[in-house]
Amino acid sequence: MKKVAKHIFLSSILFIVAIFLIAIIIISGLYIFSNKTQFDINKIKNSSISFEIYDNQNRRIKDECLLGSFIKLNTLHSYTKDAFISIEDKNFYKHNGLNYKRMVKAMLKNISSFSLKEGASTISQQLIKNTHLTNKKTFSRKINEIALTKKLEHTLSKDEILEYYLNIIYFGDNCYGIENASRHYFSKNAKDLSIEESATLAGLIKSPNTYSPTKNIQKTRSRRNVVLGEMFKDNKITFNEYNTAISLPINVKISVNNENTLNTYTQATIDEATQILKMPAKQIAIGEYKIYSNMDKNKQDKLQKSLSYYDNGSDYAGISINNSKKVIEAYYAKSNVKLLNAKRQPGSCIKPILVYTPALNENLISPLTQINDEPININGYSPNNIGGKFVGYTSIRNCVSKSLNIPAVKVLSYVGINKAKSYATKCGIVFDENDQSLSLALGGLTYGVSLKDLTNSYTTLANYGKFTQAKFINYITDNNGKIIYHYSPQEKIVFRDDSAYLMTDILKTCAKSGTGRKLGNLDFEVATKTGTVGKKENTDAYNISYTSQDTVGIWLGNADNSPIETVGGAIPTDITKMYLAEIYKNSKPKDFDIPNSIYEEKIDTLALNSEHVVYKASSFIPEKYQIIERFSKFNQPKEKIIDKICIKTPTLNGKVENKTAYLSFYAYDYLIYEIYKEENGNDFLLSTITNTAGLCEQKFDLNKRTKFFVVTKLKNYADNTEIISDKSNIIELLAN
Repeated sequence: MKKVAKHIFLSSILFIVAIFLIAIIIISGLYIFSNKTQFDINKIKNSSISFEIYDNQNRRIKDECLLGSFIKLNTLHSYTKDAFISIEDKNFYKHNGLNYKRMVKAMLKNISSFSLKEGASTISQQLIKNTHLTNKKTFSRKINEIALTKKLEHTLSKDEILEYYLNIIYFGDNCYGIENASRHYFSKNAKDLSIEESATLAGLIKSPNTYSPTKNIQKTRSRRNVVLGEMFKDNKITFNEYNTAISLPINVKISVNNENTLNTYTQATIDEATQILKMPAKQIAIGEYKIYSNMDKNKQDKLQKSLSYYDNGSDYAGISINNSKKVIEAYYAKSNVKLLNAKRQPGSCIKPILVYTPALNENLISPLTQINDEPININGYSPNNIGGKFVGYTSIRNCVSKSLNIPAVKVLSYVGINKAKSYATKCGIVFDENDQSLSLALGGLTYGVSLKDLTNSYTTLANYGKFTQAKFINYITDNNGKIIYHYSPQEKIVFRDDSAYLMTDILKTCAKSGTGRKLGNLDFEVATKTGTVGKKENTDAYNISYTSQDTVGIWLGNADNSPIETVGGAIPTDITKMYLAEIYKNSKPKDFDIPNSIYEEKIDTLALNSEHVVYKASSFIPEKYQIIERFSKFNQPKEKIIDKICIKTPTLNGKVENKTAYLSFYAYDYLIYEIYKEENGNDFLLSTITNTAGLCEQKFDLNKRTKFFVVTKLKNYADNTEIISDKSNIIELLAN
């Protein structure tokens, strides 16, 4: 017991010493930074900042206004201001910019967890962080933040600080400032916000993505009620006001005026820049950073034109990636929410990436492998095909091009869920830990996939098995023109080149005669896959296509999951066709190169149809019973052994009716049959039968007792020789 007490005592002493040392460091840092840190009031007061974004020809493409109308603090309801103060900084009007009690608590938590998760930032600190500093969590940045906050408090009044804070803070969905957020989420001015609406916006500050009313309304409501609870505790609203407010639903009314600013190439570029530079968008603009994007103006215009031409009233999105450069050259969408990283169920478009290419790479299938499309039940899972029809044995090539579901589930079971997911993950597809069922083969993911990631995964096939995360941004410079970021594609091998090519070859069939056959009359090679999501009604429709130069993804649906009246092979494919025809009007893409690891082989269709096994066509198989298919050198078709068993004389059956002999036997259409009769020690040829399969029947005049027999011949088409069976199975018939 004494040892435990001693241990606790020593730990406490060390803990106190650690706090003391940290305090000394902070005080020293404050002393140093108070003289060196540059506080710029213009970074706070400038509320209408433009971005400098350029296309791939270094042409300025757009001035993107970050903030809308600046709203004065005195125009807001008191409860609107109180909502933010209650949840973010209760002692805002009492402290001098820093809440020392919260800072000590946060510091103790950080020390105990060996992290910097707890920030304890006041409203004043948040204003500094959003205008002067990056989001990088370091002790030096925190000390810098504290020093700048002290200067802020000496420069502006509390009301001025709160006013600028409310006009600068980020609310999600590209909304900076409470006026923008109010107009976006509720289609009203901030001065007209109700108590519950004010609490909703105040609740977003902690994590705009998590608590966004356009993504998870339940989390939004829960967070709003937390804010209302704090307001009631602080006596900012009455009990009746609190009780009424928490019972109300979140009545979001998204403003349609924001739909295009949310889903432009420029906005996607800004979002990527915030991730690269790890700083808020406003700080990027204020810092006068220049962003040089990969946008191809011609492709951007053509994509927007194609999407708009087939606008059927639903939401839509399109993206175009340059395969060789590994960059996103065009992006456009229409919706009242941001779609770039919105996750949707991918439907059948996941099959090539998750199911079939992994199976090809594991040498489990070839394009001609036969799969039985039939009703199945695997541990209670009974998927179905569209229309509820089954086609029986069919090739992998046909399974993909016709988008059959049962074969996809079967092939995923051959590969194994975990192994298949490991391949798809390397292609940029993100799975949830609960994604462990065979329904993944049909696109049944817990959270789905974004169009950007889904389209990017197909570049792996276009690039012969090599994956690269495509980017919007080429490079970024600071306000002195110094390059501080330059995109350097990081390529990794996922599939062998033969596996990727065979998948491409199969998807070319889909474009010629499958669900994407609207692309069939384009005068260049294109691989495509369509996808449709929905049970009784469709909610999502896709077309993902690629040529040797570009990969294009098109999606139609609605953010609220309301039904659409199209399928992947309809409007999405129409858009794809129009876009590809436009961008290749003057210069066609070259055909896909065939790797050295691919070769063509003649296949025995007789064995394929009867035994459902892929055999090389031997020299004994007539040409009309052969087809040519492409194979990987690592997964060659089998050799079929031809011997006398193959030409064994069939059992000859016979009967006599009215002086007519009726002979019958079972024939194979790759064999030659000769029927003879024997008279006076001599054999006479009566009939030669070729190209007949199944039961063969012949009849002959019969005047006396006659012996009949069949001779079977197998022709070698390579040297024109024949293998002849023994003379056997003689039957003797007597005339009536």
